Amino acid sequence: MATVTYRQALRDTLRAEMLRDEDVFLMGEEIGVFEGSYKITEGLLKEFGPRRVRDTPIAEEGFVGAAIGAAMLGLRPVVEIMTINFSLLALDQIVNHAAKIYGMFGGQCSVPMVIRTPGGGGQQLGATHSQNVELFYSFIPGLKVLAPSTPAEASAMLKAAIRDDDPVLFLENLALYNTKGEVPDEVAPAEIGRAAVTREGTDITLIAYSRMARVAAEVAEKLAADGVSAEVVDLRSLRPLDRETIVASVRRTGCAVIAEDDWLTYGIGAEIAATIQEGAFDWLDAPVRRVAMAEVPLPYSKPLELAALPSAESLVTAVRDTLAATGRR
Repeated sequence: MATVTYRQALRDTLRAEMLRDEDVFLMGEEIGVFEGSYKITEGLLKEFGPRRVRDTPIAEEGFVGAAIGAAMLGLRPVVEIMTINFSLLALDQIVNHAAKIYGMFGGQCSVPMVIRTPGGGGQQLGATHSQNVELFYSFIPGLKVLAPSTPAEASAMLKAAIRDDDPVLFLENLALYNTKGEVPDEVAPAEIGRAAVTREGTDITLIAYSRMARVAAEVAEKLAADGVSAEVVDLRSLRPLDRETIVASVRRTGCAVIAEDDWLTYGIGAEIAATIQEGAFDWLDAPVRRVAMAEVPLPYSKPLELAALPSAESLVTAVRDTLAATGRR
């Protein structure tokens, strides 16, 4: 085991996959000479050369389209889009091409590509650079959408994404890059579409992904000191969604709170709440609660930005309100 940052886990995994398979190559804005806006690709141009680490113009629709073509012809491109906000400029390529080609051509052609992109607020980057729009992509059949929360998961899931024959959107929250965790010396690819119960509990289920999965784990630790046993489900994969693990957990605990770095209305949490209603309604002792971002364009002002984001405190309040509604506490 080695303790590394989320950022380092991503870089190490990219390097390992490039060494393993010569068909894997990287492309994106400033990933070569500048070594990436977040230094995920540090040193890779020097090691692998410009043929496999390709700087692109500031033209997301163009270079995502080029990656789709390369993938159709047998290569395995890993595209870095500087933020998920800029992926909207390539929406047609992602939704109408990458996600559709396998089905429209009757399985004759795959698109084995990965789009890595960070999102999330809290960095004072303004409303147009601080969004979480993964819902757009999780809605689309033909795409796989992954959102790991720890360095170990980031490594295992990135390996799985690169080796998968379908297009994968790989979500990274900006707030996670400097977080640390243990990563095994030998990392096996994760199973795409499988959530993880990262902490077992009996009183309530906390369901989250990406940054909020880490917050949920911290909250569960604090609640344990007060005698509350919280189970934590880290979704890891948004499409496909592991409904079985979600339902099984809520059936065990009888309560659920969902936390997400997204807007409440029409969000990922709404889909999870519907899943719980369909699969665990008779086991619920209280209504499902959701904790999400304020429904505003995220302010630049640091105090206002932090007030708009979901926090450990807002999650604790939701847990206590839910448990109070059960009459068990």
